[in-house]
Amino acid sequence: MAIASGHDLAGPRPRQTRRSADLADASLSDKALEIHRRLCPVYGCPIPYFHSLDPLSELVSSLLSHRTRNADSGRAFKALRARYPDWAEVAGAPVEEIEATISGVTWPELKAPRIRAILAAVAERHGSLSLDFLRGMEVEAARAWLEAIPGVGPKTSAAVLSFSLLRMPALPVDSHHHRVAQRTGLIGATVDVGPSHPILRAQLPSDWSAQDLYDNHEILMLHGQAVCHHRNPACGRCVLLDICPTGQSQRSSVREP
Repeated sequence: MAIASGHDLAGPRPRQTRRSADLADASLSDKALEIHRRLCPVYGCPIPYFHSLDPLSELVSSLLSHRTRNADSGRAFKALRARYPDWAEVAGAPVEEIEATISGVTWPELKAPRIRAILAAVAERHGSLSLDFLRGMEVEAARAWLEAIPGVGPKTSAAVLSFSLLRMPALPVDSHHHRVAQRTGLIGATVDVGPSHPILRAQLPSDWSAQDLYDNHEILMLHGQAVCHHRNPACGRCVLLDICPTGQSQRSSVREP
């Protein structure tokens, strides 16, 4: 996959009067592209999409996956599909019944009423239980429509647009992606996952395709899982070590007597 350079985005060379904040932003964009360039061959870009769901099904799948292992949320999703022929039946089912069906996920007692309420909100706002209409909207407008529903945040809205059959150019950020971005200095140490979405998206080329952005999310997520662990990151075998301030700091501390 071709990787654009930071200078391709910037246009003419900036004048010396450019504000330092703008220079910092350009530097971070260059770094984000370099991270992408290094990680892509490690994790095999372009990365195949892990499933092909309609956007409403992807919405439910994303809600189930919060703070839950993929295998467990996948089983819960299949259990819902097996028990209820369509999402309208889920929207009308007793909360206790939904909770029992998705019992393998984290916090089923919270997710069951939330899923039912969100399905009801989609039906009320759109007039039917479908999100296919989002295909005709700009990405930011589609995300705003989804996030206007209580319980739908930036990660979920981006996942619906990116992971579903809509295949729209949105950038999800999960906890692994966020951790790598913080440790490499793409975002500050106090920036939470939600607010990190527009920051990290702005660092990447505006004309990147859905596949490009999907790859970026996946490679940072996979790197967080395989190398940049929450505890005891494997900095010694990280291809980003020389440009990662956290890795450099940890390596220096180990060398000190």
